[in-house]
This record gives sequence, structure tokens and C-alpha cells, in this order.
Amino acid sequence: MACFRAAAALFTTPVIEPVEIPYEGTTLPGYLYRVDTSGTPRPTVIMHSGFDGTAEEMHFGGALAAVERGYTVLAFDGPGQPGPLHHQGLVFRTDWENVITPVIDFAESLPEVDNSRIALLGSSMGGLLAPRAAAFEHRLAACIAVDGVFDLGQVSVRFTPHDREEAERLLRAGHAPELDAALDAVMADNATARWAFNHGMYVMGVDTPRAFGAAYLDHTLADGIAEKIQCPTLVCDAEEDEFFKGQPAQLYDHLTCPRTLMHFTVAEGAGAHCHPGAMRLALARIFDWLDDTLATAGA
Repeated sequence: MACFRAAAALFTTPVIEPVEIPYEGTTLPGYLYRVDTSGTPRPTVIMHSGFDGTAEEMHFGGALAAVERGYTVLAFDGPGQPGPLHHQGLVFRTDWENVITPVIDFAESLPEVDNSRIALLGSSMGGLLAPRAAAFEHRLAACIAVDGVFDLGQVSVRFTPHDREEAERLLRAGHAPELDAALDAVMADNATARWAFNHGMYVMGVDTPRAFGAAYLDHTLADGIAEKIQCPTLVCDAEEDEFFKGQPAQLYDHLTCPRTLMHFTVAEGAGAHCHPGAMRLALARIFDWLDDTLATAGA
């Protein structure tokens, strides 16, 4: 953070300013990207990462690309993400709309923000958090999920030897030693799972791998939540997503708002989760869509 802030202070194009966003008696850290110092209201992208990403990481995850297009950008960390988690002990919450609402309130106070053209972009697990917020916060003019996630409970169940119903029962049970042993075995054998469970316990504020799995069950857009989204929504899909393969299509199928499913392939170098092998390609397509979508917003 110190290095990033030192670099940000040297930028003149764009202007990058650290900000503190008022939130439930404390603040959320972020960065405001201005195209210039004129104070002209511009279409705006609020953006955040997901399970383990940072506001600083969003510089290359969309902020710089968006401000080059003429957008005002507000990148931030929410509860469960590094700044608020490390400094204030704020863990993830399922009702992400109650995170985004004060962020939009803050954005609307800025002269550089066109209040009728505010989009929300969520990356990785943010591909569930952002649509969740959009389902209830209807001031958004557009929502972008990079990549789309429909139900984190599907990830919890993947690491158990049971079907969904039985896995849910055991994950939420007060005592399930056989499942605890099975999860310990998965962690011992799979380095990615070991990292995910250990980090997951930290960001969810729980003490056991099984409790982390249970917490994931509550992060879902099922039960009619996705259907509540009203703004145009872009769902991105990576051909070989190693975490949420198939879930972008699930989210897209549940949407009743204006919707687009955007595929990225291995042949393009963009087939991995969130397209790190071809970010310029991915962000060019994403912001082409947003340019078109916001062109008539607020008209």
C-alpha cells in the first residue's frame, strides 16, 4: 500500500487520490481516479475485487483502462477484503448492497461523478458480490461481473463426498467429525484447497474449514435474488475458469434484466479466471460494452 500510494502521488494523468469512504461508523479505503482536475461530471465505474484481491490490484484490473476511456473510477476494499479486514477486523457479509449503498452515496457527493451513469464492476468473487448489490441497489446504471458467479455453495459442496442436501446439513451441523476429517484430507492433498480454506476462515471470521464451507453456502444469487437485478448486466465467462466454471451461464440464465454473456477463450489467452493472460483484450471488450450501455443512460 505504501509503494502504491507513493506511486499514485506521482501520477498527473490520471489523477489518483486515496480516499476514505464513510461506512457504518468507520471507513473503507479506496482510490479515486480522475480524468483531469476540471470537476466535470463523467460516467463512473465503482469497482472492487473479491476473495483475496485488493483495491490497489484493481489499478490493472480495470481502473486504469476505465479512466483512459474517460470514466471517473472509484476502486475500494469492502469488508472481508484486505484493508478493512486487516485494520478493522471487518469480515465478508452476504448483504453486499449494504456495502455498496454508502459507496454510491460517497460517489454521488463528488463533482466528477455523473449520478445517472454509475456502473459497478466486481472481479472474481466480486462477480457474485456486485450482482448481489445490484439486485437491491437500483441507482446503478449497469453491473459487470468479471467473471459471473451464481452460488458459492457449489464450491463448498465440491470438497465433500456428499450430495448437496447432505453436504449442507453436515456443513451447518454442530458436530460432524467425519466431514471435518474429509476436509482435512482434502487440504493435506491439495495446495489450492489448503490455501482457500485457510484464507476463507480468515475472511469469513470463522475457526474451522467446515464453518468456512457453511459461510460460503450463504453467498448465493439463488432464490430469486438474481431476478431482482434491473440494470443492464454484463456477465463475463472464462473458458477454463478453475474456480467457477459453468457459473457465469447459470447467473446469465437467471437474469431478467437486459443482459449480455461475454465469452473469453484459451485461444485468445483469456481463458483463465478473470483473464490475466489477456487483460487488455478483456478490458477493451468490457468497456466497449459499458460505453454502449451508458450512452443512453440518464437520457
